[in-house]
Amino acid sequence: MAERSQPSANYSSWPVISALTIVSLPLLLMYVYLFLDTVTVKQADALLPSGLTLDHWRFLWQTMEGKANIWQVTANTLLFATCTTSVVLIVSSMAGYVLSRLNVPARGFFLAGVMVLHAFPSVTLIIAIFIVLQMIGLYNSLIGVILVKAAIDLPLGIWLMKGFYDTVPWEIEMAGVVDGASRFRVWRSLVLPQVKPGIMALGLFSFLSGWGEFILPQVLAPGNQVQVLSVYLAGFLFDDNNYDFNMFKAVGVFYLVPVLIVYAVFNKYLMNIYGGGNKG
Repeated sequence: MAERSQPSANYSSWPVISALTIVSLPLLLMYVYLFLDTVTVKQADALLPSGLTLDHWRFLWQTMEGKANIWQVTANTLLFATCTTSVVLIVSSMAGYVLSRLNVPARGFFLAGVMVLHAFPSVTLIIAIFIVLQMIGLYNSLIGVILVKAAIDLPLGIWLMKGFYDTVPWEIEMAGVVDGASRFRVWRSLVLPQVKPGIMALGLFSFLSGWGEFILPQVLAPGNQVQVLSVYLAGFLFDDNNYDFNMFKAVGVFYLVPVLIVYAVFNKYLMNIYGGGNKG
């Protein structure tokens, strides 16, 4: 019996793609003009630029007056986002497994408490966090703001990883235990590969959240030596003496590029976020 011909995927999806393209076109044009403004010279009342220039990008090769070095700021931002992501992944992958697999006392109460913690915006806790960091000597340090950011992101990470562990069938773990493997070996070698999409998605979310964080670094680590890119960028808006809106746009583009690279490399894991363990 001849197989029934399936309808063309392009035929069913082209109207959606066309509609999304039309809706996204104004946003795309804004980004194009944003980049053009960083490499061109234009009079305030002119529609078209009058020439090309790299002067708006001079922050890359010279330290602006009263501001931190851009490369040190970039390194601080990368360190902040990477360390925050590492802490969230390590703690969430372990805590999520415990809550999913082990019959720990008051597990339901703990899960409810985790969700309550996630419900509080970080800005409502900023004063208490500020006082605590001052008391323990971690104010105006990257370590302090990393720990705070990781603690705020952990509730979501734990819940996400628990959901992925719940999809992994018990038979996989039982087979490892029967073969003589320890519980830690079973978790590391058999269970973690099953929840790889969840780990990658959580890592991407945590990295982007850390890369774009502004309130916590601004309040808890404002010094030039520990400044991150979001605080550096905001500084251009409040600099009345050396206000340069085109340079502000250039820094914004510089700030955006790593995010686009990370998303381009890891977006396939976002598409597989529900591709955790296989039941049955």
